[in-house]
Order: sequence, then structure tokens, then C-alpha cells
Amino acid sequence: MSSSEPLPAAEQQPTLQITDLVKTFDQPGGGKLTVLDIPQLRIDPGEQLALIGRSGGGKTTLLHLIAGLLAPDSGSIRVAGVDLAKLSEQGRDRCRAATIGYVFQTFNLLPAFSALENVQLGMAFGNRAVDTPRALELLSKVGLADRATYRPSQLSVGQQQRVAIARALAGRPKLLLADEPTANVDPASAESVLDLIIGSCRDENISLMMVTHAMEVTERFERVEELNALNRALQHV
Repeated sequence: MSSSEPLPAAEQQPTLQITDLVKTFDQPGGGKLTVLDIPQLRIDPGEQLALIGRSGGGKTTLLHLIAGLLAPDSGSIRVAGVDLAKLSEQGRDRCRAATIGYVFQTFNLLPAFSALENVQLGMAFGNRAVDTPRALELLSKVGLADRATYRPSQLSVGQQQRVAIARALAGRPKLLLADEPTANVDPASAESVLDLIIGSCRDENISLMMVTHAMEVTERFERVEELNALNRALQHV
């Protein structure tokens, strides 16, 4: 096989590789509560995964660990080959900015900035040069070309969600994390949000991990995992 040929799927470096991940939290009365205990989870380049589980079951905690917003008690979380568990907080921040896009359930847009400026921040976080044409292209892709100068308070909830999607894609991430992205929008907007996220990740060969408790969302995915089945901490509850 020549060096220019792509590796077979089995030999590709996974976008995400979790091994023996454990996360606990302190209990108010003392002791520890094990929230996550995941032996293995892998997502390959361009693969799209829906993770389903009950509310309060640890889905958002798992995303925060993958994004480097939290540190695990033990185990490894490799994103594009880098083990976040071995990095300092600053190191995790740099890795997240360089390789991960995050669509938060509550959007997390900066209220004093326009839609365009919020998308541009998605590039600045990764220490990249701000690419205004790409930011405008992304806003056009999510149907907000005419709202580039609007602040979040001037946008509907569905429009704010679309700005958040554009911002998450701005830095050309290898992995996109989406936390219940349809939870705060109406059913019609929910379909549009799913189309945008799934289609954009497919077009740019971005791996996708979307967490949800809605079965209708999982119908859009070829690969669906249940947190209960992955997480030994939940199997003994």
C-alpha cells in the first residue's frame, strides 16, 4: 500500500477513544458518588453517534469530560490521539479549541456580541486567524445571512441555536459534541437543527457525538448507544 492511500477503517486513528473512564462527585453527607464508569467508547473519523439516556444520568458530564471542561478521576480520553486526562487545565483548553466544537444546550452565546462576532469567536478560541468569509458562509448555511449584525437578544430561540451551531463549526473541529440540541426549540425547528448538525458534519467529515433523551432524534442516526449499557455505574443502580 502506498503512503498516499488511505488507511483501512480498522487502522484509522479514532477521533475519540475512551478507556476505563471513571468520574465521581463528592456527596453532601460525605463519600463519593460514581457517575461514570465506562470501559470503552470509540468514534471513528466522520462517524456520527447518538447517545441516549435518561435526564440526570451523566450524559452532559460525559460531554464535559470529552471536551476537557472536567477532569476524570481515572482512565483516558483521547481526542485525535491526544489524551486529555494527562493534560493540565490549560492544556485541555488548548486541545478543545484546536479539535472540538461544542453545541451547548443553553447556546452560551455572548449577549454583547453580534451573531457574526459570536461565530468569529469560535475561530479565535483556537488561536486561528479570524476568517470572516467563512464565518459569513456559515451564517448563510444556517439561514442567518441577513442576521449577521443582530445580537442574541434580537434573535429567536431557534435562530440563537443556529448561531451556536455555526460557532461550533467555525474552527473546523475534528469532533463535534452536541448536548440535547433540540431540547429548547419547537418541533419544526428541531428538524432544522438536526438537518444542520448532521449535514454539516457529513459535509466536512467531522465526527459527531450527540446526546439526547428523545427517541425521535436517534432515528436520524445509524449508530445509537445507550449510556446505561456503556456505563457500569448505572448498571448497578
